[in-house]
Amino acid sequence: MKPLTTIDNNFSTSPQISTEDLIEIKAAGFKSVICNRPDNEDGGTHPDHNLLESEAKKLGLEFGYLPVVPGQINDAHVAQFKMLVSELPGPILGYCRLGMRSKTLYERAR
Repeated sequence: MKPLTTIDNNFSTSPQISTEDLIEIKAAGFKSVICNRPDNEDGGTHPDHNLLESEAKKLGLEFGYLPVVPGQINDAHVAQFKMLVSELPGPILGYCRLGMRSKTLYERAR
């Protein structure tokens, strides 16, 4: 599994995950995953969120998708993220390319 940054008991962040990481994410006690990386970022060389969502759900994990472009997080993104966090069971793992967008969204949503 990728290195995690724990923000609090309900939320941690990670760099880009793979389908193989989902088993370890589940085993670590996470109940939900939020993807903050657009599917077409970097030419789409990373797994599509639909694939990750499908595999996550097979494992019993909930999945949210809120793609944001680096450096372009706005108040609407923060409001949508806050709603996702309130609706999804925790603890939640948020990921993007490096984990920074997920961390920023969570901190601004608090």
